[in-house]
Amino acid sequence: MCRWMAYQGEPVYLESLLFKQEHSLIHQSLSARKSSVTVNADGFGLGWYDEREEPGLYHEILPAWSDSNLKSLARHIKSNLFFAHVRASTGTETSRSNCHPFSYKNWLFMHNGQIGGYDDLRWQLDRLIPEYLYGERHGATDSELIFLLMIANGLEENPQNAITDTLLQILTIMKEKRITEPLRFTAVFSDGENIIAVRFSSDDKAPSLFTKKYNDHLVIGSEPLDHCSDSWTQVPAGHMALIKHNTYQIQPLSAKLSDFSLS
Repeated sequence: MCRWMAYQGEPVYLESLLFKQEHSLIHQSLSARKSSVTVNADGFGLGWYDEREEPGLYHEILPAWSDSNLKSLARHIKSNLFFAHVRASTGTETSRSNCHPFSYKNWLFMHNGQIGGYDDLRWQLDRLIPEYLYGERHGATDSELIFLLMIANGLEENPQNAITDTLLQILTIMKEKRITEPLRFTAVFSDGENIIAVRFSSDDKAPSLFTKKYNDHLVIGSEPLDHCSDSWTQVPAGHMALIKHNTYQIQPLSAKLSDFSLS
C-alpha cells in the first residue's frame, strides 16, 4: 500500500513536513507503521500550488529516500497547499507516468488502495472514460482511471456526487464480473483551495487515514507524522473529510455505498 500526506495552511517549505518530522513521509517510505507493506520504493511524487492556478508537479521513479533532487526541491519550494506520495505498486510498472499525484487543470489527486481484479476489468473500465478526457490518461494505474472517471462524473461541479457515482460505477462492474476482491479507496483531491479526503472499502479493511489540526495548518495522510497517534484523528471508514481554510468537517459517504455488496 502507498503512503501519502497533504498540507493546507500558512506557506511552509516542503522539507519541514517531508523530512523534518518524527515519522515523516520519507521515513514512512522506509518503515510504514499502518500498512502491511512497510517499504514504498516504486516512485515518489509532489504536487503543490503557488501563484499560478495550475499546480506544479514532480515525479521520480527513484525511492524517495535516495532522490537528491527531492531534497533540494523540498528545501526551496514554499507552498500553502501541497501533496506528497510514496508509491508501492499493486501491479503496474514503475514509471513517472504512474506516479502520483495526478493533475487535471487546477485539480490534484492521489490515492492509496486498489480496484480488486483490475487486470480483468481494465478494458471495460477504460471505456467509461469519455473521449475528451482519454488523452489525459498518461499511465496505466487504476488510480489515474478513478480520477478521470470522477472528472467525467462532475468532480468540478459536485465532488461528493462524483465520488459516489464513480465508486458505484466500478462496484457495479466488479459485481457483474463476479469479482470478490475488494475495492479499497483512500484518496485526496484538491482544487487549489479546498481539500477532500475519502476513506472507503467494500470490505472491512479500508486503508488508514489520519488528520491533525495545528494553530496555523492542517495535515492529513495515511499515517501520523509523529509517534503520538492519540493526538491525531482517524477518519472513519465510509467517511470523507472536507477541509477548507485550515478547518475540517468529517461526514459519511452516501448510503448507496454502504448498502452495496459484492457478494
